[in-house]
Formats: sequence, structure tokens, C-alpha cells
Amino acid sequence: MTKIRRRAALALGLGVPFIARGARAQGEWPTRPIRLVIPFTAGGGGDSSARPLAAKMAEILGQNVVVENRTGGNAVVAASAVLQARDGYTFLVDAANQITNPLLLRDLPFDYRTSFLPVTQTARFPQVLAVRRDFPAQNVAEFIAYAKANPGRVSCGTPPAAGAGHLALALLEQRAGIRLLHAPYRGGADAARDIMGGQIDSMILTSSTARAPIETGRARPLALTGAERLPTLPDVPTLAESGFPGFDMDDWNGLFAPAGTPAPVIVRLQAAVAEACRDPGVLARMAPLGTVLGGQPTEVFAAWVERQREVAAQVIRDAGITLG
Repeated sequence: MTKIRRRAALALGLGVPFIARGARAQGEWPTRPIRLVIPFTAGGGGDSSARPLAAKMAEILGQNVVVENRTGGNAVVAASAVLQARDGYTFLVDAANQITNPLLLRDLPFDYRTSFLPVTQTARFPQVLAVRRDFPAQNVAEFIAYAKANPGRVSCGTPPAAGAGHLALALLEQRAGIRLLHAPYRGGADAARDIMGGQIDSMILTSSTARAPIETGRARPLALTGAERLPTLPDVPTLAESGFPGFDMDDWNGLFAPAGTPAPVIVRLQAAVAEACRDPGVLARMAPLGTVLGGQPTEVFAAWVERQREVAAQVIRDAGITLG
């Protein structure tokens, strides 16, 4: 049994009653504090967006909303902790791991698709394709032309391997017919540091992480990987506008509930997140970072997750992406 599987199996336990007190008290929900378990480290993008949303949700719901960091196992440890609780008060704030882990990890102790219910997207982190300041390309067309003339020699940093940036890179390679030299990093800050120092030619990072090298002029943004332009980078086009219609591969976080959570709880939870995402104070705090808040209806988010599963599966298969 793999290390990930052993840790997750211990977290899941055996014979745990499903949705205990939460099911009996759903008409009064919530009657006690709510726990949001996240697989991200404190201070990172996912953590930094979850905490202001949780604080506002607490005001809306009239109960404390506690954010708990449970890292490890490529986010499997956090997911397992939520499935172990199954009390109608413990939920998971996850990312693309919901989609990619089943494709990249063996011997998972649960099925993401059947074990979790998508509630709503909490935040989207637009990604930007940028090059070092002296790179000989001023736009996407020139970048692709240079990459075609130098196959496998143009480096591109993303954090981490098999993350959202790596998927966007692989998708761009497939659609543009180019081959880049992938440089995986443990974190976005490391890639930002290296492009400022000229150690890598290009990067695909979230707009917040890419902010320092771009604002200091040590990196030049070429395009955004999402479907829409950003107010913080109004002159930077999307890849969809740059010759790749439909290109949409941002990093994101979403709220997930254990399967079997009562429908009234899901409805109330989604409504609280949506209201928190519209709050002017929360918006003002997130906007400078380029974070786009969510709050979509549950059915819209669920359909989007399914589409992302299909895209990710094809990209990972065609690019031969692995975690090893």
C-alpha cells in the first residue's frame, strides 16, 4: 500500500456513520461551527482567498466558520479528513486535485467523483504566460514562431508538476504544435524569482504570483490562459484572443461536500458563499491580487467540473504527464 493510501485510509476509518447529526438537524442548519478543510499551506493563494470568505460566511450563517489547513498526500489527506467527519458541518475547499488525482495517483482510497458533491467555485486564479524581459517575442504569435524554430529549447516554468500551470502549458503545446522545455517548481515564487534572474525563458503563473516580475519590468506578459481579460492587466489578451479559440485553463478553488449531504444544507451553503463573494469588502481585498471570486449555482459549477475532467484527462494522456 502506498504512503498516500495508508495515510488516507487511516483518516477515513471504518464504520463511520454517514452525515450524523447534520442530517437530523438539517432544518435548523447550521447549529454549530462549520469547518472548511483545505489542502493548502497557510499564506498561499488558496488559503488567502478562503479566509476572508469564511469570515463573511460566518456573519451570514450566524456560526463560526473555521479554516483548517491539512496538507499532504497531494491533497488526499484533506479530502480523507472531510470524508471521515461526514457530519454535515465539515467541507472541503479543493482545487484541480479533484480532477487530476484520479488520473495521476494509484490506489486512491475513494472515488472523487462519487465521494464528493460540487457546491460552488470559491475563487479563480487567472494565469498569465510571460517571458523574461529580453526574450525575442513581443506577442503570442512571435513566441510560438520562436518556439517552433527552437524546439525543446525554450524553457517554461510552472508550479508544480501536473498543476494547473503545467496543464495550461501542455494544452498550449498541443494546440500550437510546439515543444517547450518544462521546468517544474515547488512553488510559484521560485519560478517568479528565476524569470526575474533570467534563468528561465518563460513562465505560466497565477497573476498574483507573476505580479512582482511584471510590475518591475523583469518579465513581459504575453497572454492570459483564462477565458476573460483581467482588470489588473487590461492590455494583456487571452490565448483565446490570440489564435486559440476556447482556450480556458485557470487555476481555481471550489467548495465540495461529502456525497449524501442533505440538499437543504447544500443550498444554504452555496447561497452563503455566493453572498460572501459579492461582498464589497471581500472583493476589495481580493481584486488587487487578480483573484476572481465565484459563487456560481451548484448545477453550473458541477457541469463546469465535468467539462474540466474531460479536458484534463485528454491533456494528461496526450502529454504523458505524471507525478513521478
